[in-house]
Amino acid sequence: MDLKEARQGIDSIDREMVRLFCERMELCRDIAEYKRTMQLPLTDPVREQEKLSEVAAMAGEEMGQYAAELYSRIFEISKAYQARILETR
Repeated sequence: MDLKEARQGIDSIDREMVRLFCERMELCRDIAEYKRTMQLPLTDPVREQEKLSEVAAMAGEEMGQYAAELYSRIFEISKAYQARILETR
């Protein structure tokens, strides 16, 4: 595979990742609304740690740490989005 083909492959994956990210964030919005209704806290550290461990295991030994770092950042973004929703509604 040459550089151009590799970059085209990455572009294709990026399109799918953005679509899935937006879908995930829509679900985060639903979760924020549920948390508001049920008067639940924004964060769930136990759930986050379980997911980070799960993601690292799914990614395998070579990529596990990187996957956990990615998801840690995704959690930060998701919580910021949920906090914004909870503040504005």
